[in-house]
Amino acid sequence: MNVLLAAGGTGGHLFPAAALAAALRARGIDVDLATDERALKYGGEFPARAIHAIPSGTPTRAGLVAKAEAAARLGLGVAVAARLLWRLKPAVVVGFGGYPTVPPLVAASLLRIPSILHEQNAVLGRANRFLAGRVGVIAAGFPDLGGVPAALRAKLRYAGNPVRPAVLAAAATPYPGFADGRLRVLATGGSQGAHVMAEVVPAALARLSAEERARLTLTLQARGEDLVQAQAECRRLGFAAEIAEFFPDLPARIAAAHLVVARAGASTVSELAVIGRPSILVPYPHALDQDQAANAALLAEAGAAEVVRQSEFTPEALAARLRAALADPEALKAKAEAARRAGVPDAAERLAAIVAEVAAGTR
Repeated sequence: MNVLLAAGGTGGHLFPAAALAAALRARGIDVDLATDERALKYGGEFPARAIHAIPSGTPTRAGLVAKAEAAARLGLGVAVAARLLWRLKPAVVVGFGGYPTVPPLVAASLLRIPSILHEQNAVLGRANRFLAGRVGVIAAGFPDLGGVPAALRAKLRYAGNPVRPAVLAAAATPYPGFADGRLRVLATGGSQGAHVMAEVVPAALARLSAEERARLTLTLQARGEDLVQAQAECRRLGFAAEIAEFFPDLPARIAAAHLVVARAGASTVSELAVIGRPSILVPYPHALDQDQAANAALLAEAGAAEVVRQSEFTPEALAARLRAALADPEALKAKAEAARRAGVPDAAERLAAIVAEVAAGTR
């Protein structure tokens, strides 16, 4: 048996797909990945026997010419995907969102190959909304998935968000103690980075006293264009932060942190929950579906996170929150426990079981 996974080329789509791939391979099921060119930088880490680049486009871009070009690339992608499916003959096609999933899932529908959608966010994304009527199962990453039409809600199955083996390994790390009196803070914008983190976090440090900064340890993810400025600001303060564009061992760094300041992408929120770390979440404010706000709300309702609108995420506001954490670090432990209770560490196995069930129905 073999299964084709289809995912957009960002970590938010690829990480859960990779976790499912590992779970399927453990069951003796061969896995191929269909994606776009962006994913090739992750390709060496993806547990698939082959990775296939499929043409795709984003029809929501502004302008008639851009929309026409995207539609043409999607049409070409369907033809390429159909040839791939005809050759591979997968038992099931599983889509993880993003427009690169559209051609393989449309081709699967045309060829009558069973298919499953997995939605990582708490709100159904635009590509997945387009595909939802064509698939047999919609697997949800969060217990309450918004944006699903009433006529399709019978397709819903709750699986949770599959997390990478590195996240499961990090989850075995106990919450760090405070024996040395230092508060370890990690600030990250997700796999794509976030300008606001590099802009606000060093400026917040400048608003703390020298004594307060001496009790802080900071790991900061900064995009390439923000890296030099963030490093310069920390050097000006005489503050030795660890700053990089990308941390390949991010799950271990989450586990080593007392507090995480982050965007609220589905993978980030799910990894924080499985590892069990408190957070200050700053949802991306310009998303049409406000999916990150919905993701963050679930951790906030669990008592595991504080949600701050980007318009209110100022250096002064963050400095006040860091000062409060320094004054009462033990209060973070309760939030860490609440985060862990909200986690679904076996989500990859749950989703693999759904895939195996659908595949068994085709025999």
